[in-house]
Amino acid sequence: MTISGPADGMTASGVGGETLLAHPTGRRSDRIHEAVLRATEELLREGGLPTATVDAIAGRTGVSKATIYKHWPCRTAVAAEAFGRMMADALPLPDTGNAVGDLTAQLRQVSAFYASPYGHIFAQLLAACVDDPKAAAYFREYFLADRRRAFAHLWQRAADRGETRPGVDVETATDILFGPLVFRLLTRHQPLTDAETNKLAAAAIPALLFPAPPAR
Repeated sequence: MTISGPADGMTASGVGGETLLAHPTGRRSDRIHEAVLRATEELLREGGLPTATVDAIAGRTGVSKATIYKHWPCRTAVAAEAFGRMMADALPLPDTGNAVGDLTAQLRQVSAFYASPYGHIFAQLLAACVDDPKAAAYFREYFLADRRRAFAHLWQRAADRGETRPGVDVETATDILFGPLVFRLLTRHQPLTDAETNKLAAAAIPALLFPAPPAR
């Protein structure tokens, strides 16, 4: 049986120069939204972005394609939101008790994530969003922004302990630490291994934090 959503309730909000649909709300619409995201997560795990088509999502959920397009502007936007949830579930924030341990552990987690089959999905989404500004808005909001907000919590914890260097803001720290992992994922010029990640951590983290006091 096909589930249909309401025809009204759609507005737009600006994100990075593009727009996100304010999808229809209400108990039924929320159920539809959740069902589509769960089905998309399953399809992404099964075959990556090419498998997560609107036809496949509609067939798996019973939600009409017209209703899906009331919630998202394109299928890559659906996939971006679903993938953001997948990564959030896979990457809990570490709490080792100090900034060096936290940053190193988070760097290793992200590297391992990109080295897994999820990394291939990430690369597919990134490529698809280059020429699709509607999808790119969803990728920024539900993947990049969510991950950056999560890391900001970790960074603030370090700042509260007085471990971060003055003048180094969280945006700069995020790009310095995780930018090389994305570059390596896309170019494959270096492997995404713990050994290589440890080298990146050893090179980058001292520039972001105060050195630890000498042991007495």
